[in-house]
Amino acid sequence: MTMGAIAAVGPAPNGRRERNKRAKLERIIAAAAGLFAEQGVDEVTTQQIADAADIGTGTLFLYAKNKGELLLLVQNAHYVDALQRGRTAAEDSATALDAVLAILRPVVECNRTQTENGRTYLREMIFGDPTEPHHAEALSIAGQTEQALAAVLARHSGVREVEAQTLARVISAILFLTMAASERADSSIEEILDAIRTQLTAILP
Repeated sequence: MTMGAIAAVGPAPNGRRERNKRAKLERIIAAAAGLFAEQGVDEVTTQQIADAADIGTGTLFLYAKNKGELLLLVQNAHYVDALQRGRTAAEDSATALDAVLAILRPVVECNRTQTENGRTYLREMIFGDPTEPHHAEALSIAGQTEQALAAVLARHSGVREVEAQTLARVISAILFLTMAASERADSSIEEILDAIRTQLTAILP
């Protein structure tokens, strides 16, 4: 075999390996998402997810070491999409309040697709291991949300950047506490947004 032929075929195993890893990850996400949606995260076992993804539990734990990490893996992508929709909607908003609520609405809707899963996701984000990659990604999404909030506050309210960032962190806390509160476990999306709106009117300039 010539050197040219070796060079041509050399990268193939790595390419196949990466494709296989990606295919397994996609199966895991699909299996976990389906089971979590049907039964709720608390009722699903990692063995069920591994079986549905047609892999061993040892392989499953290479991608996420527990159910909490699996939930973060599944939900993070949904939250990224929600944030993008919110940013787009905020572009047409006339006031700071409208812009902030435009960003938050898709996030609340995403969180309430399955209420207990959404509440568990928030707990994992707040109390999970920040060194785990899926947890770190969730925190990054929360940070991106605060950045988007700060940007619309600065644009619509004329506050300084540092003040906008502080307000964005306060709004983020309001969002998380309102969605996670036990007394709001049965609240609808509109009820949660109304509660957030009431709190925002008290703090926005």
